[in-house]
Amino acid sequence: MHIHILGVCGTFMGGLATIARQAGHKVTGCDANVYPPMSGQLEAQGIALIEGYGVEQMCLKPDLWVVGNVVTRGTPLMEEILDCGDPYISGPQWLAENILRAKWVLAIAGTHGKTTTSAMLAWILEAAGKRPGFLVGGVPQNFGISARLTDSRYFVIEADEYDTAFFDKRSKFLHYHPKTAVLNNIEFDHADIFRDIEAIERQFHHFVRIVPRSGLLLANGADAAVDRVLAKGCWTPVEQFCTSRGWQAQAPDNEAFDVSFAGQKLGRVRWGLMGEHNRSNALAAIAAARHAGVDPAAACAALGSFENVKRRMELRGTASGVAVYDDFAHHPTAIATTVAGLRRKVGKARILAVLEPRSNTMKLGVMKDALPGSLVDADLVYCYSANLGWNPAQALSPLGAKAVCHDDLDGLVAAIAAEARPGDQILIMSNGGFGGIHQKLLDRLGAPAT
Repeated sequence: MHIHILGVCGTFMGGLATIARQAGHKVTGCDANVYPPMSGQLEAQGIALIEGYGVEQMCLKPDLWVVGNVVTRGTPLMEEILDCGDPYISGPQWLAENILRAKWVLAIAGTHGKTTTSAMLAWILEAAGKRPGFLVGGVPQNFGISARLTDSRYFVIEADEYDTAFFDKRSKFLHYHPKTAVLNNIEFDHADIFRDIEAIERQFHHFVRIVPRSGLLLANGADAAVDRVLAKGCWTPVEQFCTSRGWQAQAPDNEAFDVSFAGQKLGRVRWGLMGEHNRSNALAAIAAARHAGVDPAAACAALGSFENVKRRMELRGTASGVAVYDDFAHHPTAIATTVAGLRRKVGKARILAVLEPRSNTMKLGVMKDALPGSLVDADLVYCYSANLGWNPAQALSPLGAKAVCHDDLDGLVAAIAAEARPGDQILIMSNGGFGGIHQKLLDRLGAPAT
């Protein structure tokens, strides 16, 4: 079957394209913006990419159009598909009907940590010889690809609460029907589609409702919103993590922590990742893997060789003694966690935080008042202010002179490079390509002074 995917360079749709190609389908796709790492992954899989949503793509005559949630009414190609009466389907529904139906689905849900926890779980299952399929909203460095299909009964999926498509406003994760489900945490996000935290919690409770009684829910016992979701009704056994009543992590030092369940020590993780959030993610992954038959001690050992996910505190390079990091953080909570994690790593070295408020929620300015508090651990803050409907300079004014805003990318790069000195750590945070700023900075820092 030939399927053509609209919005193919998004993390979910790109992963779906990879899986469809591995399943033997002819796959092509289009998107408004084509950028790494997904563009490189798709090209490596032999998937032809078309930039834009022009009606000339109708001449491809695919058997099925798969529509991502980035596509809206008024998009020329979508309007032509509707006028012609061609068959179309959302990405999550296609995945559910064609791939997940026969699988033991392990779904990782939550506002923060979905990608990292999914990658951890996939790696634990891989190390245990279970060869899972997976679809992760990033590129796990242990695998070098964001998605794969195998003949294993196990499939790990990052379960996103964002809506499915313009014609299906349910959260994506309602299509996945997991047997093992993780509720990592719940916080207000996606202000473009959710009115408030209660609306988000309602979708998470719909998710809880579809986990079978023969399955398992793994819930963050330290998260009040998760507690509220479960209090609405639960028909599945529950194990908690981050609590003494369930799964718990105790860190004897910065590079190791002990894992216990109901007070019984089950193993020790020795790794290079830092932060309480990563320990929480690891607990969820270890607990989910145990439900799939992996001994917790083996899971702990596997995490010792876990290499994290690209764009999660990823060192992109060093030039003239200045380190440049790339991170996906775009919500104030994630920004604060990321900056704090780098601070623990580098001690008193200067951190130059560079932020692109690119997500729909951030563009709306809903969380702008929380930004100054999320950036207090940085020594200098640079904000890319183009295409925003609010004033970032005003929002960041509590930070005083250490916050600088630029609406020109080249001007932003020049300002950062002029300020940076050997020993500095530049932390770039965006959920998009940010105009290739990482390499632009490295090139400029590496160039001889004029």
